[in-house]
Amino acid sequence: MNRQRGMALLLVLWALALLTLLLGALVVEVRQQVALGFWQREHTRATLAAEAGMNLAVRALSDPAANRRWITDGRTQTLRFDDASLQVSVRSERGKLDLNAASATDVSRLLTALGASPTQARTVAAALDQRRAVGQPPLRALEELRDLAGMSAPLYEGLLDQVTVWSGMALPDPAFATGVLRRALHLPDIQPLGVDAGPIVGIRSQAYLPDGITAVVDSTVLLLPMDSGTRPFRVVRYNE
Repeated sequence: MNRQRGMALLLVLWALALLTLLLGALVVEVRQQVALGFWQREHTRATLAAEAGMNLAVRALSDPAANRRWITDGRTQTLRFDDASLQVSVRSERGKLDLNAASATDVSRLLTALGASPTQARTVAAALDQRRAVGQPPLRALEELRDLAGMSAPLYEGLLDQVTVWSGMALPDPAFATGVLRRALHLPDIQPLGVDAGPIVGIRSQAYLPDGITAVVDSTVLLLPMDSGTRPFRVVRYNE
């Protein structure tokens, strides 16, 4: 009898231990789901705030008063939207190296300035030349860079802020170019005031929420005339 009672007690204790483990695992899973749901909600909110920053930039670029329009040389503007802090910068696509129009030599120089070895720079530049050979369609998206022979992930990320496929210019306008690009191509240091930035700009908007969650929206937009009766801009590239 005592032995049977002992076995029964062991079974009860084992069942309680198993139940405790199951309940503990359930609590952990519920907490993880709650945390994930909170992060997703807040990240969505941060992304919407970053998109609001993009719209605020377009409005500032379209201001009827020329002295209030933002200068499109990449300088950062600090804004507020609801409870989010925004860091927004705008750069004219004319200040970037056009992959469809630039010489292979200039492309190679930029690649070297971004850390590519001479061999890697020549390989990528040659692959780009082959890609845009006679009869080939022009590059229509920056993401096509990933497919070029010799391209690496770090080099691709470094190129994104320096190149374009929308300006049509063989050389970037130094008034809007980055310091890296000016040094690589030996361009003069020109102030952007009074220089035509063109209708296509790249906008980077980063939102910071009070809880520490952030979101970044990188876009390229075509600015349209305010009296066109349509939306004042068209997004030609969007990445978050």
